[in-house]
Amino acid sequence: MSENPKLTSSGIEVKKVYTEKDLPKDISELPGQFPYTRGVQPDMYRGRLWTMRQYAGFSTAEESNKRYQYLLSQGVNGLSVAFDLPTQIGYDSDHPLADGEVGKVGVAIDSIEDMQVLFNNIKLEEVSTSMTINATGYILLAFYVALAKQQGADLKKISGTIQNDILKEYAARGTYIYPPKPSMRIITDIFEWCSQEVPKWNTISISGYHIREAGSTAVQEVAFTLSNGKAYVKAAMEKGLDINIFGKRLSFFFNSHNNLFEEAAKFRAARRMWAKIMKELGATEPKAMMLRFHSQTGGSTLTAQQPLNNISRVTIQTLAAVLGGTQSLHTNGYDEALSLPTEEAARIALRTQQIVAYESGVPDTADPLAGSYYVESLTNQIEEEAFKLIEKIDAMGGSVSAIEEGFIQNEIARSAYDFQRSMEKNESIVVGVNKFQVQEDHDIPVMKIDDNIRSLQTAKLEKLRSSRDHARCDQILQLLNDKAASNENIMPVVLEAVENKCTLGEIADTLREVYGEYK
Repeated sequence: MSENPKLTSSGIEVKKVYTEKDLPKDISELPGQFPYTRGVQPDMYRGRLWTMRQYAGFSTAEESNKRYQYLLSQGVNGLSVAFDLPTQIGYDSDHPLADGEVGKVGVAIDSIEDMQVLFNNIKLEEVSTSMTINATGYILLAFYVALAKQQGADLKKISGTIQNDILKEYAARGTYIYPPKPSMRIITDIFEWCSQEVPKWNTISISGYHIREAGSTAVQEVAFTLSNGKAYVKAAMEKGLDINIFGKRLSFFFNSHNNLFEEAAKFRAARRMWAKIMKELGATEPKAMMLRFHSQTGGSTLTAQQPLNNISRVTIQTLAAVLGGTQSLHTNGYDEALSLPTEEAARIALRTQQIVAYESGVPDTADPLAGSYYVESLTNQIEEEAFKLIEKIDAMGGSVSAIEEGFIQNEIARSAYDFQRSMEKNESIVVGVNKFQVQEDHDIPVMKIDDNIRSLQTAKLEKLRSSRDHARCDQILQLLNDKAASNENIMPVVLEAVENKCTLGEIADTLREVYGEYK
């Protein structure tokens, strides 16, 4: 009886043994050299460790600020903000559709006043902040810049990232507002404005994370993410922006899953592919061709069964991200299949990164897996398979067309279905779920969010609206409407709107009037 072949998550067959014959013809490349397979820096983590971020945000701005202060005290060197669903889709907390969701999966931010509380006693010039926000990214960025101005910060020095990746929302996640074409216009407005006003800000984090969470394979994650990246670059170039300038501010966000070698090879392949893509599109500056990425351990890999097992999963995923050359990393709490992470779970997750950084020896040399018969072969195979998918998407007219036709969504759904079926047939083993189960009585403490948050936010909004200059707000929102209907950049007037206490929902609604909503 022949043995069943071993396959990676992407269906790549794994041989019993790899030899010199499996190596690519030329593996003489060094880290920091085009096409950056081995890393974007010559010395990688010997020069500087990756940024240790912990994604946090829940309840009110006051509660989230306490968690940020705690994480900073524990050694985090970059903040990462999670917003609640109403904030993500452009509704103020008192909107009827916000009922039941305020502060639940992230922090509720309705106005500049909430932003002031969120970053109370945190100097924006001294901390790097990543914000997971897409459809309303332009508003949250304006809140952040307005607050930096209030703090007297030098806008040329503030650093961080807004996710701002709307294409993956249509393909995998769902928190879109406007149709694809006007959404792309907003994104290129942000590129243009930031290059002049906040040049150190990363204007987009092109995200494979959510594509993977929705059920894609590793190869699909790379292919769809880089294809979306191409669409953003082309849109920016059509607007007349210089690829060598805005290209330096593009960043990526990838998932780190359990298959250690496939994940490390995935990151190496993605860097090489992006360098080739950018060169082909006309980039000549080395930094415009470098794929710099944040990574997060796989949320969909966490199990509610035997949740302490998740600490081991997160450790493997942390190693994969570091061996693959990540620039920053968030590690999930072991309890996140049950609730938002408790303070203890967040601390253990951060300590996992710190143990890998300071005790494992993994960061001591750049790209320690280079030259491995298996990893080099796998890097090549992932690149080859991902480029085949990108060519299919290019033939459809690019990512926007492929999403409008449903191609990307259908590919992800098929992979998710295939994995679920393989679990049900016990072909894929998830420890504690379909094998090695135990009778469980959960005594894991879970974090609960107060249901009164909506009324607290509503009271704040009433106070804000009664204390501002109504005529001025109406005037600015009308001006925003006019700019959105024209070809002028909307960002200066969005900044003016938030500084005059217009709310997130009012700004988002103004653009709804002009662009409509995507159904």
